[in-house]
Amino acid sequence: MPGDWLVRRAARGDSAVRLRLGRQRLVYLLGPAANAAVFGHDERFRAREAFAALEIVDGPTSVVLSDGADHARRRGLIRPAVAPRRIDGYLETMAQAADEALAEVLPGEPFDAYVLLRRAIRRSTLRVLFGGELARRADEVGEMLQPLLDLTDKLPQVLDAHRRLRTPAWRRAMTARAAVDEFVNEQVRRERDRGPDEGVGEGPMLPLLVHGRDGAGSGLDDQEVRDQAVTMIAAGYETTSAAIGWIVYLLGTFPDWQVRAREEVTTVLAGGAPGPGDLDRLAVLRAIVTEALRLYPPAMISVRYAVEGFEHDGEQIRPGDLVVFSPYATHRDAQVYSGPLRFDPGRWLQQPRRAPEEYLPFGGGKHRCLGSGLAMAELTVMLSRLLAHGEYRLDRGPRAARGFAAMRPHPGVRITIPPQ
Repeated sequence: MPGDWLVRRAARGDSAVRLRLGRQRLVYLLGPAANAAVFGHDERFRAREAFAALEIVDGPTSVVLSDGADHARRRGLIRPAVAPRRIDGYLETMAQAADEALAEVLPGEPFDAYVLLRRAIRRSTLRVLFGGELARRADEVGEMLQPLLDLTDKLPQVLDAHRRLRTPAWRRAMTARAAVDEFVNEQVRRERDRGPDEGVGEGPMLPLLVHGRDGAGSGLDDQEVRDQAVTMIAAGYETTSAAIGWIVYLLGTFPDWQVRAREEVTTVLAGGAPGPGDLDRLAVLRAIVTEALRLYPPAMISVRYAVEGFEHDGEQIRPGDLVVFSPYATHRDAQVYSGPLRFDPGRWLQQPRRAPEEYLPFGGGKHRCLGSGLAMAELTVMLSRLLAHGEYRLDRGPRAARGFAAMRPHPGVRITIPPQ
């Protein structure tokens, strides 16, 4: 895996590694100091060129691909939809989606927890965004998106070849995009027709995206709403479902931590679902989720496109370089974490916070993932509902992490919940 190669280079003391792929110049900057240099100097970089591969899914105005004033404006208009108070209002939806999925499980029968909870997270994401009625189409929307996600999960050079050659995979992706656009644009049109008076209170995110305004009276146009909505759908279940798969695997591998987590769920929640205020009381679960994201961050690497030259630790970065930093390599660096390959949630009970350049599963700086709080809540709720159904046994863990955009557990995580 590229991440393991970077871990080895960092262990050798390398702070920068330069590579060339065709005409593209790549510079891997390793370690917390490098992360801080990226996060603290947004003016040196652009995101659009760095994340160009995501445009066929997310769209040209996605906050992920935005820079400068456009990025600040779009980010400010999205932020209210993922504020802590709003997330509290989504907890019941998340728990309901988990319980519906887990109701399909037969005690004593093995099942793929990654696949099952991925479906639950997809359903939850659609409900949070559009409301309960449209979430009935969650599986349909997931099937629409998958050809697009499959394509963007490839290296940019491979994706560009698919685009130029108009391969069958590219044509499937374009058909998928048209279907997704039709679905999302219809929801946006309905919300525009409904008007702000009926939509901006508590409830799903879409009304806030459609009707929200900033201090200057600016709002998102239909294209911008479409792009932010699809970005949330794609990122909301692709990366979060990968993370829950690794969490289930780790607790199956380390049953002592599973016992501690189940004890906390029983004590704090008394078998019920988490409500507002409960997540802060689930210290063990939060530590488990945090540690799993350290070992298996959603993205192994992230990138920025340099628009101005600068020097880092003796390495000259030139305009046009693709600057790569690695949450995976940082999180497994023995200079940053003691016993970095050891699954130890206790480290987060002793030291709940680390510097942003040392712990970066959601990136950092001005482009830090806006949905990080939502993802943490989703993972904690899904895990609490799984543990409430009883102790489980790991039957088969993943053989590898797969994926360029999200580290998915391959081929899955099979577990069994024994009869009570």
